[in-house]
Amino acid sequence: MTTATAPRLISALAGRCRPRTLRGRLSLVALTTATLVMVVLTVVFNAIVRHHLQQQADDELRTRASAVAATVDTRHQPVRVLETPHDAALDTNVWIYAGSRLLEHPASAAADGTITRAAAHLAEHGDKRCDEVTAGDRIRLCAEPVGGVRPGARPTAVATAAVVTVVTAINLAPYRASADTLLIASLELDVTVLACTYVLTRLAVGRALRPVRTMTEQATRWSVVASQERFGTGDRPAELSRLGASLDELLDRIRAVLRHEQQLTRELSHELRNPLARITAELDWWQARPRSTDETRATHTSIAEAAASMRTICETVLDDARAGAHTVPGTTDVMAVLRRFTDQHRHSPREKAKISLAETTVTGAKVSEMTVAETTGTEIMGADITLDGPNTVTAGVPAALLERIVAPLIDNALRYARSRVALQVAPGPDGIHVAVVDDGPGVPATFTAQLFQPGRRAEPADGHTGAGLGLPLARRLARSAGGEVTHDAGHTAGARFVVHLPAG
Repeated sequence: MTTATAPRLISALAGRCRPRTLRGRLSLVALTTATLVMVVLTVVFNAIVRHHLQQQADDELRTRASAVAATVDTRHQPVRVLETPHDAALDTNVWIYAGSRLLEHPASAAADGTITRAAAHLAEHGDKRCDEVTAGDRIRLCAEPVGGVRPGARPTAVATAAVVTVVTAINLAPYRASADTLLIASLELDVTVLACTYVLTRLAVGRALRPVRTMTEQATRWSVVASQERFGTGDRPAELSRLGASLDELLDRIRAVLRHEQQLTRELSHELRNPLARITAELDWWQARPRSTDETRATHTSIAEAAASMRTICETVLDDARAGAHTVPGTTDVMAVLRRFTDQHRHSPREKAKISLAETTVTGAKVSEMTVAETTGTEIMGADITLDGPNTVTAGVPAALLERIVAPLIDNALRYARSRVALQVAPGPDGIHVAVVDDGPGVPATFTAQLFQPGRRAEPADGHTGAGLGLPLARRLARSAGGEVTHDAGHTAGARFVVHLPAG
């Protein structure tokens, strides 16, 4: 394995071992923290215990050395060790030195043994000190001087005599056994505490996250069906209340996106219906009987124009539907755009209502008559369109956008007009005004407030086709260009809609 692949392998293993759930990660963090704390506490506790046991052993050694020193007579030369009744216990593991000369040693310790040599080494220094030696078990020895020159005292004959040192020894096995027992007990306690910490942390975190899991499931379910239900504030902790508010905002955004998508689909289908119907009508008219070359060419031209109109509709509506989209600046000759609408109405007899397509008998089978109005779904009742305004009026919007703004208004006017539709263009100090006026029944006063709401129609059963999307789309497109579409409620003889656009 190369040095370059080793870190990647370690990272991959660490990624696999790391818990994937929040509860597992929090439990692992709690377990790691508790482990560090327990390790530190265990090390400190056992260090204190071992130090305390060593202090106990040293105190016992010095107590025995003081008791033995009381039996040593240093007033005369040579130094004598007084015999006392029942002093066998005192002589156990005790060495007495006069200077470097060994006066007495335990019967169980050889004069040249390891422990005796260690005792002699301590006695050579003639002061209080302790040492440890290994002779099967750990043996601790402490030296206690009995005579000699005291600091600040004048030398005398007795004081200058050889220093007597009592060395006592003790086996540390019982103390070490106690320390080891405490270490094992503390480790077992650590394992028990860590196991309990891990289990309790998982239970506590799982219980704390249960409302989050419930809220997540509810949010997922509500987002799928676009439900109106929301979390609201409720009686929850502050963190969960903030989470609920965030989820509510997210659900509202999802619902808004779904509404926007549905509206875009309806608007596209609404706007594409007329060009598609025009293509269908042209094909039906062309196939009804053999046509001349000029008629065929005219049909092809009309179909091409309808296809181009469909492409323009898609581009305009989709550009406006993009989040944060801004209308591309441009200028348009308003009169030229409106003339195309009037010319199309006047010079396309195949699109006028009630003009039957006289069918011939094809291969002996009679084809029934059908009207263009039934084919196209556009009910043009033979109303005339007039255009009034200056020869040149320029609006500050692209031509395609202007067409999509005024087209729904003209379609509605032709659908409901009895005999006349007037297009009136007038420049003003605040921009360009295009009025679409018809002599139809007008808009009911009770429906005026809902006129520009998507999908709303004043009389759904009036026999006219329509989805109630044209006027809302026209207003939205006009507003995207800095304009507006309004209904003139004061106009009584029919309906009057006014498009306000910025001047070019």
